[in-house]
Amino acid sequence: MNLEQLLSETIKEEAKKLIDRYHAYHNRLHLEHVRNRKRFGHSYTKKKEVHIPDYWAKDKKFNPFHVLRKHKSIAHSIAKNIENRTYKPGEVHLKKIPKRGGGERTVSIYQIPDAAVSKLFFNRLLEKNKHRFSSFSYAYRNDRNVHFAIQDIFVDLSLSERMFIAEFDFSDFFGTIEHRFLYEQFQKNGFYISQEEKYIIRAFLLDRKVGIPQGTSISLFLANLCCWNFDQALEREGVKFSRYADDTIVWTRDYSKICNAFNLITEFSKNAGVRINVKKSDGISLLTKDGLKSEIVSKKNLDFLGYSLSVDKVSIKSTSIVKIKKQISYLLYRNLIQPLKNRSLAGQSIPANDKDENFLRAMVQIRRYMYGGLQDSTIKNFLSGRSKRIFFKGVMSFYPLVTDEQQLRELDGWLVSVIYRSLKLRSRLLNQHGYNRNYNFPFKQLRDELVPSCARIKINGKKLLEIPSFLLISKALRKGLVENGIERVMNPNSQNYNYRW
Repeated sequence: MNLEQLLSETIKEEAKKLIDRYHAYHNRLHLEHVRNRKRFGHSYTKKKEVHIPDYWAKDKKFNPFHVLRKHKSIAHSIAKNIENRTYKPGEVHLKKIPKRGGGERTVSIYQIPDAAVSKLFFNRLLEKNKHRFSSFSYAYRNDRNVHFAIQDIFVDLSLSERMFIAEFDFSDFFGTIEHRFLYEQFQKNGFYISQEEKYIIRAFLLDRKVGIPQGTSISLFLANLCCWNFDQALEREGVKFSRYADDTIVWTRDYSKICNAFNLITEFSKNAGVRINVKKSDGISLLTKDGLKSEIVSKKNLDFLGYSLSVDKVSIKSTSIVKIKKQISYLLYRNLIQPLKNRSLAGQSIPANDKDENFLRAMVQIRRYMYGGLQDSTIKNFLSGRSKRIFFKGVMSFYPLVTDEQQLRELDGWLVSVIYRSLKLRSRLLNQHGYNRNYNFPFKQLRDELVPSCARIKINGKKLLEIPSFLLISKALRKGLVENGIERVMNPNSQNYNYRW
């Protein structure tokens, strides 16, 4: 296909992706509206409001429905402009995203045809050059992912009870790369970049004096391009490292080498114009097995990309645990507690005859969040060998490499505890409304009785009230890793998941 045909297909694909995303949002909104009417009964009078992104009004080419209708003529025009070297991306919408540690990150939202141009040239550049990138660089590639990075780090750490590590973080990596440094890389290091591709890159950087726009595909290639020399320098030094965009950790058994590696980090920072974030960089430390003494500052684990790694186990990072707990607590509050905060319960389903629709709804939603639609029986069949393969989609499929069974058991204990406490509070609130259900299931159950009692009850032939288990799904994920590999087990959206909680 020629450039115009490729652009036409890519623009159509981008527009359809955004339309599907908008329809999915609309469907979720409708389902939540229906659920809220059931939860809150007659007291729920809020109308369903369907919003469209405010930047759609800036230009029609932000609107995927318009772009899909006109994708052929738009592709024809852009192809001609690229050929004549008059192409320039349209107006960009700048969106501020709060950072976890404070401050904001600016993300550039390009008009759909420009996003398609960026994606097309990114794929072209990556296809020609991905073999040139370091095997220790894991971001923005179709042959590497987060979980490959975590596995490679853990395998190395597990071979030694002591390891020197260097952890550092760059301040606004994308926004501060100097263009002089970037353009120098075009002529170096054996990368294949055509004159047309150089022109497109410069077109996307035309309105910036420094940095590369965050939020467009071609910047992902440029970020890895800028780090190539740095990656090679670390390899020549003989240290191991893992780089995911601007998140990098370095490790070695040799203290002198870790010091040299830190000097290389400082040198790259000066050359590229990217400052090291001193507040977020832990510097050099010694990772040791719990109980071992050390002569310098030591730590028992390091956090990287949503995981916490030590020499003998892989855990979920503490901030990620907080987010998981927060979501489950929200689902319980939304279904069991919030509806009873109203003065009137008219129109609500009141628990009776050992049945509570809101409790059922909460358990189904928690299971879907953790398991992605799987039932406990399906997971147990897979573990026992009666089922050969299952598809993982829930939140735990973003953490398939976890081996810390103690952490998972603690999460299971927390889950039972928070469900039990929510049911007790729901029972008290029902009493306040004049509905004494203290002797009905599930309110009469003691904490230790809750798990077996919920597992025994069947609804339409299924154990829909069974309390899910972090440990159970993790065991299934680990079996899937052995039998099918990381890419068959990890969540399909892992590459887009925010592991930087």
